[in-house]
Amino acid sequence: MDLTDLRTIAVIVEEGSVSGAAAKMGYVQSNVTARIRKLESELGVPLFDRHPKGVSPTERGLILYRYAKQILDMAEEAVAAVKEPPYPSGPLVIGVVETMATSQSFIQALSHFQRTYPEVALSLVSGTSPQHHEGMLSRRLDGAFITGDYDMSLLESELEIREEVSLLVSSEESEEEGAFKAFALTGASWIVFPKGCPFRKSNEEWLSSEGIAAANMIEISTLETMLSCVRAKLGCALLPASAIPWSDPGLRAYPVPEEYRIATTRLLRRNESFRSKAFAAFAECVREASGLNSTGIQAS
Repeated sequence: MDLTDLRTIAVIVEEGSVSGAAAKMGYVQSNVTARIRKLESELGVPLFDRHPKGVSPTERGLILYRYAKQILDMAEEAVAAVKEPPYPSGPLVIGVVETMATSQSFIQALSHFQRTYPEVALSLVSGTSPQHHEGMLSRRLDGAFITGDYDMSLLESELEIREEVSLLVSSEESEEEGAFKAFALTGASWIVFPKGCPFRKSNEEWLSSEGIAAANMIEISTLETMLSCVRAKLGCALLPASAIPWSDPGLRAYPVPEEYRIATTRLLRRNESFRSKAFAAFAECVREASGLNSTGIQAS
């Protein structure tokens, strides 16, 4: 059994068919079928159940798949470690949530990083925290900013930023009946990011704790659209401090209940011994721009 065999097993499981795996790997289907039959003969157990729609791994096949993924990941990590130049360079793909991407400190970090490390080809991928968590586990991302709590068994937090969350409303809305105390949560419209956003989750939990049905949710995908909707009195929103334009006269921010007041965003990497110089340099730029201490935690 060699790496090609393990890679074949992994691709078949992920594609769900031998034909799909053959097409993805650039092989003739009959060769892939012959390789699997040879492996099954050597191991003395069936690795796949065949059915009209394709194949699915047997219990033993799934065990082999899990080991194969670990071995393939380690082989990829070893090659990257050996080939890495002595300075930050090469591609670096980072997942970014909308609220982080627009913060001033993050923009400053990007500017400094690009000026200091021009040989790094940085790509930023926008998405939700759940999407980035999955992207890290599937190795599509080298690192990701994720807000909220997720399974960290295969990941490691490089740094974390804690921010205060506020209720954002139109300044005209808040002044109509004398500020926030008169602002009725019941029946209010809410401007929210797509499902999976931790601020949307906090929004729904807050309303639920008050016995209020979160019926009128206006879902948008960009921060700028959210702010425009709030200004236009279409609804209110929950946002972290870094995403709020505090000098905007059209907006007014108010505190939320203590249990929903703090949001933590972490820059994650995979829990591996190899950490690329490009990622380390990027994390350091974010750490400095965000005022974090040497442990990667926001200084008080």
